[in-house]
Amino acid sequence: MTQDNGWEASAQAWIATLGDRGDFARLHVIDAPLLQRLREGGFRQALDVGCGEGRMCRAMQQMGIATTGAEPTRALREAAMQRDPSGRYVDARAEALPFDDASFDLVLSCLTLVDVDGIEEAVSEIARVLTPGGAALIVNLNSFATAGGWQGSTPGQQRFVIDNYMRPHAEWVGWQGIYIRNWHRPMSLYMQLFLQSGLQLTHYDEPMPDGQGDPDKTARYSRVPWFHLMEWRKPA
Repeated sequence: MTQDNGWEASAQAWIATLGDRGDFARLHVIDAPLLQRLREGGFRQALDVGCGEGRMCRAMQQMGIATTGAEPTRALREAAMQRDPSGRYVDARAEALPFDDASFDLVLSCLTLVDVDGIEEAVSEIARVLTPGGAALIVNLNSFATAGGWQGSTPGQQRFVIDNYMRPHAEWVGWQGIYIRNWHRPMSLYMQLFLQSGLQLTHYDEPMPDGQGDPDKTARYSRVPWFHLMEWRKPA
């Protein structure tokens, strides 16, 4: 049985922190390159794995993409349905997606895999539900970031130190009333799993801040590659 990862208890704090538009990371680092890939992909049927409160589902629907959100955290799923009453949201975990093979030409996983216990099953399921020629868009915490942390208290002189990079391990992290368990896994593990699933990497990026918003956050997100964006295609 999957252990509690903190999301049920943290859901309301998460919803309050994100608001309708998203936090700094989404507004000023992730959104622009991710939305560009979505607009240019010509997608018709999307599955958002770990859709949370449904922000990206709503964004894709505005592009004309028919979207299904899969979210196992009840409070987040209910928030998504309240904000999007006509949307489709299902109670489902990444490791066991309740959909037929080849159901979607796009599977989006935005900052979800870091929360998933059964990463092998999740990657296999993402590949399974993709149509031939379909794309998996993966945004995740960069493995450099999940293996390290800032050290030092003097502004401008802090250093980011990485340790235990090759050992997969889970850690509890907290901020703004949110306390959840995240997984660190080396990048090689993610790459091997997607390659073994038969998908082909067609795009890779480590997005940087857009220069807007809080300058201190901009500086910190510019010094360490905090996220990566990958596009994997299923051979036609």
